[in-house]
Amino acid sequence: MYAWPASEVPALPGKGADLQIHSTATGGRVTLDPGPVARIYVCGITPYDATHIGHAATYNAFDLVQRVWLDTKRQVHYVQNVTDVDDPLLERAVRDGEDWTELAERETALFREDMTALRMLPPKHYIGAVEAIPGIVPLVERLRDIGAAYELDGDVYFSVESDAHFGEVSNLDAEAMRLLSAERGGDPERPGKKNPLDPMLWLGAREGEPSWDGGSLGRGRPGWHIECVAIALDHLGMGFDVQGGGSDLAFPHHEMGASHAQVLTGEHPFARAYVHAGMVALDGEKMSKSKGNLVFVSKLRQDGVDPAAIRLALLAHHYRSDWEWTDQVLADAVERLGRWRAAVSRPDGPSADALVDEIRKALADDLDAPAALRAVDRWAALQQSGGGTDEGAPGLVSRTVDALLGVAL
Repeated sequence: MYAWPASEVPALPGKGADLQIHSTATGGRVTLDPGPVARIYVCGITPYDATHIGHAATYNAFDLVQRVWLDTKRQVHYVQNVTDVDDPLLERAVRDGEDWTELAERETALFREDMTALRMLPPKHYIGAVEAIPGIVPLVERLRDIGAAYELDGDVYFSVESDAHFGEVSNLDAEAMRLLSAERGGDPERPGKKNPLDPMLWLGAREGEPSWDGGSLGRGRPGWHIECVAIALDHLGMGFDVQGGGSDLAFPHHEMGASHAQVLTGEHPFARAYVHAGMVALDGEKMSKSKGNLVFVSKLRQDGVDPAAIRLALLAHHYRSDWEWTDQVLADAVERLGRWRAAVSRPDGPSADALVDEIRKALADDLDAPAALRAVDRWAALQQSGGGTDEGAPGLVSRTVDALLGVAL
């Protein structure tokens, strides 16, 4: 599977600071000091309703992570998956009378278009679950063979008790895990499981559903969590720098994935930091596919909204916060974009050297994009009042906003 084209990231003078970021696993900030190549895995979409503002907010957060790392003169090895076979996708295809592969391909293509328009930097490896199946099957077989997995009526489950570190990502108690498992794709009530929390590794073939050769596992398809583990281990290895996604992935997805990988390799941790973006609401409720209360990036673009304004609307909220999308949020972003573009269109202005440092400091401080936006606002206000004669300042501001915030002025 291929990703989308990369927009050019301008080079800035000097060098950014190492990123301090909140990790769900520790409950506090960790300072990330990768080697020459920083490694990040971000969980991708299930392609049946792309791309809503909740998606965009999540991928914007991890785009900022990449930009901070690039500003420290590192390379970034970014991997993202596409869950292009899963129950919700198949259910949507049946509901709409559409071939599931055509639905997945169309929505993935739309996602690429939206990511390109929003200037999200693409992953180095963009991998679909279907194409990853040849690498998934041996992992499930290995887990079964070492006693960390078991068969149940043709399906294969992972035993959470096989990982001494299980629970260390989300830090939830057993009852909270059980409730979230039922809510987020698990089957804690299924009879015969050793532990209600045990997740599916391999779903035996069902009539009328797609299936693949699973070797000694029989025909079937992979569970959700092992998909990402196989892709991450193949392309990043253990101990990569950031595992990212929305806050609803902390449990069960990231918890289970970490346990799968740790048992498979005998190493800990799977990732150095587990970073989660907040949820976006609409009309007082979390924006979600199940509720159908979605605002789509493609629809906003069709309505003539500048993608840079959409991005500024996302950046106005701290990535870990839960917030609500409103017409006013977008109107404020459109107005801000206009002010910034007017400011950098002048032939000179106030010195921008301190502004570059301020934006770098804000983003290194747990991706504080709202503080970075306020810093540019102050420079633009000084520019409006005629506060400087530095001929290089407008160009430097424009390049900085592009490089660090992904907004083209």
